[in-house]
Amino acid sequence: MPFKFFRAVGCLTVLVLAVVSGFAADEGEIPSPKTEPKIIDPGPPPSDAIVLFDGEDLSQWKSEKDGGPARWDVKDGAATVNGTGSIATKQSFGDCQLHVEWAAPAEVKGEGQGRGNSGIYLQGRYELQVLDSYNNKTYYHGQAGAIYKQHAPLVNACREPGEWQTYDIIFHAPRFDEHGKLAKPATITVLQNGVLVQDNVEIKGNTAFKGAPKYQPHPLKQPLALQDHHNPVRFRNIWIREL
Repeated sequence: MPFKFFRAVGCLTVLVLAVVSGFAADEGEIPSPKTEPKIIDPGPPPSDAIVLFDGEDLSQWKSEKDGGPARWDVKDGAATVNGTGSIATKQSFGDCQLHVEWAAPAEVKGEGQGRGNSGIYLQGRYELQVLDSYNNKTYYHGQAGAIYKQHAPLVNACREPGEWQTYDIIFHAPRFDEHGKLAKPATITVLQNGVLVQDNVEIKGNTAFKGAPKYQPHPLKQPLALQDHHNPVRFRNIWIREL
């Protein structure tokens, strides 16, 4: 028979074997050790998480301004902003799952951006807004749960002033090519108090208070920062998982 016939039959045989193998895998074939998921204790915090603040001290943090010790007040399991400046982690992070709990002051003072204002800066430059947005009007992309001046939250899921709020964050860092050009923008998903407020949105660049946000090339891993906006916002139970 012609060689082309044998070649066609051979290709058909390979295809059939591939399909049969696929059915075998679907019917309960044991995965190889390389694909077996790692077993962890879900906690909280998960056993593979890095605990950044457990209520005891700020030893994992430094002053963002001068690199010295973080000087926020630590009392009753919480770290409170006290006007000594923003703080940043000593360790750097890229793609991550981050859990942060925060509370605006129970005593309401000020309005708009002057009430319970702080921020969580992924890689020290992409801000997830912290604000007392309970019955507090401000611009739509500046309230709690916003990617500041870029994306408004899907809903306002704030609890009353003084109550603890949670942010659960999935962040994928931007990628830059060898020339420093943006190859892939950062993305972020945020749940506030268990409610989805940012759904895998693309971050447009460094947080900018005026003008359009722009990316600036940076290493894949950078410190996380918490903002001192001169309001006594409290933080507790901060942990992170590298992805």
